[in-house]
Amino acid sequence: MENSIETIWKDGFLKSDALVAPILNDLYNRKSTHIIDKFKRMFKINILAIVIGSFLILAGSFAVQIPLMGIGFFLILNTIAILNRNLEKGLKNIDKNSNSYQYLKSFDSWMKAQLSINRRMARIYYPLFFLSAVLGFWFSTSPHSFINEILGKSHQIYMVNGIPVYWLLGVLLISGLLAIFGDKIYNWDVNLVYGRVFKKLDEMIADIEELRA
Repeated sequence: MENSIETIWKDGFLKSDALVAPILNDLYNRKSTHIIDKFKRMFKINILAIVIGSFLILAGSFAVQIPLMGIGFFLILNTIAILNRNLEKGLKNIDKNSNSYQYLKSFDSWMKAQLSINRRMARIYYPLFFLSAVLGFWFSTSPHSFINEILGKSHQIYMVNGIPVYWLLGVLLISGLLAIFGDKIYNWDVNLVYGRVFKKLDEMIADIEELRA
């Protein structure tokens, strides 16, 4: 497309016989439908990948004898998948027959709502991922596990009543940091996957709002 949307729009006002507005509306309708359909496909693929990944991690954890980690990851990942599958149903309430601007704004509102829910959830499940990994290694069924090798060496860990205090404090500290910064980690994570789609959506809404002004 050689001419910008703004140029085409202005030319439509300069030429009384130009049917630019309907053409422009159709262009935005097609572009908005395309970008939202692209997001829907990516969203479905992402949920499917989470579910498949949970089964792979579960199987792998039993293979390397850290089953508690695999079970924890499996439960957390499938909870995330179920939550987002339910959130996805909200897309059905968006009216595709509305104009492109209303369609984009409705989608943008839904997206911001589900991102907000996932950010809050991230402050819970990131610490749980970490704790699942710690418990998995701690209670590993392997006789040559990393934990067993360390605990088998004297003076490696300060023990109080059989509890490795320094390790416990470290685990609590890291879990706390993950709870505090979980939403920021989630933002970084989701932008890696959907960043380009979000940018295009914002640009399209900004273009329409500028032309409507």
